[in-house]
This record gives sequence, C-alpha cells and structure tokens, in this order.
Amino acid sequence: MKQVFAACAIAAALTMAGAAQANEKLAQASGCTTCHGIDKKIIGPAYKDVANKYRGNKGAESMLIKKVKEGGKGVWGDIPMPPNAHVKDEDIKTLVEWVLSLK
Repeated sequence: MKQVFAACAIAAALTMAGAAQANEKLAQASGCTTCHGIDKKIIGPAYKDVANKYRGNKGAESMLIKKVKEGGKGVWGDIPMPPNAHVKDEDIKTLVEWVLSLK
C-alpha cells in the first residue's frame, strides 16, 4: 500500500512539474518573460510577487486577466504594461491562473 501511495505521489508531482513547465513556456512564447521573471523583477514585478499581492483576493483572477489583455499602470509603479491583445484569451486565463498559484 505504501508503494502505491508513493507511486501516486511521484506521478502527481511529475504532472504538476510538467504543467508548470508548459505554463512557463507559454509565458515565454507570449512575450511575458521579457518583462517578468518567476522570482525576480525585470521591468514588471516577479510572478511570485504578483501571486503574494493577490493571494486571497477573490476578484484577482478576472481583474488580472483584464489587465494583461488591456495593459495598465500604477499598481507596480509608473512603467506601464502594454496591452497583450495578441495573446489568446484562453492563454491569458491559463497564465493568470498559473501566476496566482505560485508560492
């Protein structure tokens, strides 16, 4: 029984790691990593800083989806984030969900 549990835990960890890697590749392909790092500020805030700022905020996902699509400024300083209309809506949703899941 312990072996089955261990195998399931390993499979789950590998699946999550694969999803995280896919989301990071999506961020790169969408141009997001030009301005954002996972754990370091580049031009815009680090993804983990965004996750920490909005953790527990029930409206964060929809607000961030809109901000990523339309762009904005003022929350993280004076440098504006340009609109990302070239990124598909479902990709923006996936990226925002991923960013908000980071710890």
